[in-house]
This record gives sequence, structure tokens and C-alpha cells, in this order.
Amino acid sequence: MDVLINVFVALHIIGIASLLGGFLTQMKAMGTGTARFSPAMLHGALTMLVTGVALVGLNQADDQTVNNLKIGIKLAILVVILGIVYVKRDEEKVDKGLFAAVGGLTMANIFIATLWV
Repeated sequence: MDVLINVFVALHIIGIASLLGGFLTQMKAMGTGTARFSPAMLHGALTMLVTGVALVGLNQADDQTVNNLKIGIKLAILVVILGIVYVKRDEEKVDKGLFAAVGGLTMANIFIATLWV
């Protein structure tokens, strides 16, 4: 079971890397007002959602404790990110504030995952 959990953790990290990487590559464009949500950002958020749900299930099946409050907050943040990216994915330009909000929420999700014990 540990190997399977570790595989899903790795896939979850790949998802967050795709989402955050897509944001970081558009930072210069955000400054000029031409930033847009890349397909990598959408796919990264979807990967995080699927692997995160799988990780919760696998950890509970392995009788490990799961902090449901932490998971619920992370899920709520991810659903907001996913909703914004999905709705605005075809627009040529995205508002600076909205694009920055996705980056901020992504980083908040990372800090919650790593700092909340």
C-alpha cells in the first residue's frame, strides 16, 4: 500500500508543478496584462483533484489518520482554482487580479499542505 500511496503523492506533486509552473511562466505576461491560463494549468489542477481524492481514500484504507479539516480547506481552495481556470481557459487575456488570485491560492494550498501538521 505504501508504494501505491507514494505513486499518487508523486502524481499529486506533478499536478501542482504543472499548475504553479503555468502560473510562473505567465508572470511577465501578467505584468503587461496579456496573461492567459494555459492548458497545463487546467490539467495540473485536475490531476491534483483526482490524485488528492485518491490519496485520502488510500490513506483511510491504510488506517492512517487524515485531518479532514485540512483536506476540506485544501479541496475548497482547489475547487475555486479549478473553477476559475476552467471558466477562463479560452480567453486571450485574463484580468491581472484574477490571474494573481489563482497564483496566490495555489501557493496557499502548497503552504497548507506543507506547514499544517
